[in-house]
Amino acid sequence: MSEEQTAPLLQAAAEEVADDANYLRGPLFRQLLGRGLTWIATIAFVIAAGLFTAANLGAAIGAGAAAAALLISLLIVFVIADRRSEANFFAAYASERGMALSGNDEVPAVTPLLCRGSERYVEHSLAGPFAGDVNGLLAHYTYEETTSTGNGQQKSYYRYTIGLVEVPECAAEVPELLCNRKSGLHVFEGLEDSFRKSRQRVRLESEALDEHYEIFSLKQQDEVWLRRLFSPTFVVWLGEEAPEKFAFELVAGYLCCYVKGHKKSAAELDAIRTATATVARRLREESLETSGA
Repeated sequence: MSEEQTAPLLQAAAEEVADDANYLRGPLFRQLLGRGLTWIATIAFVIAAGLFTAANLGAAIGAGAAAAALLISLLIVFVIADRRSEANFFAAYASERGMALSGNDEVPAVTPLLCRGSERYVEHSLAGPFAGDVNGLLAHYTYEETTSTGNGQQKSYYRYTIGLVEVPECAAEVPELLCNRKSGLHVFEGLEDSFRKSRQRVRLESEALDEHYEIFSLKQQDEVWLRRLFSPTFVVWLGEEAPEKFAFELVAGYLCCYVKGHKKSAAELDAIRTATATVARRLREESLETSGA
């Protein structure tokens, strides 16, 4: 497909959000392969790799090196197309949703998740409306951990899609609340809790919620207020309607909702925005009722 033929697809993506970030990957890949410059660079790389390897290791190995160079070249072109498709998707998504798109930024270290690792950053940062009167930041968040091994240092990458919203109304009522996905064996919960100095486990009368979430607050937190916050309808929503593997953290009026992985479809991103707005509204609602009372 020529560049002229691909241009209408790119324009369509800007006017109407595609389903996911891979929407234009195929057309862009074919567009790049249709360019003479792509093949000039590829052929030069293949010939150089083949001749150099043949001169040093023999003709048979040289032929293999040339074939490998061709595959590597095609892979590089594919990666370029993939990244351009992703960039076009997020630009179109931001435009359609009335959000401002920015690139790689530092993330404010305001909740435990956003404080992890030796390095932290966000990509495809979208600022703007989530739902109704709730505004915030939707982004791909990554933190890195560096560990020492026998062969040197190794980096591990942990990726999430986050929705970050300020909810100052609830800072006085609930300074800290962590609603994390449950992991590990239940038998060790009591032992783990005995080592917690400032936080306490919140127990609610919901087996479904207890099965999937671990909820913690500060030890001086009003437990009656928390039970009102986790109303029956909110508990049902968390268990049945929230996105898969959804969790949230609230610290000093900053709400960070998240799911594992970098989500790259409009449906998934919309679901995270809606879920974040749902939690923020519930916190505001209960806080305003308490202050009004």
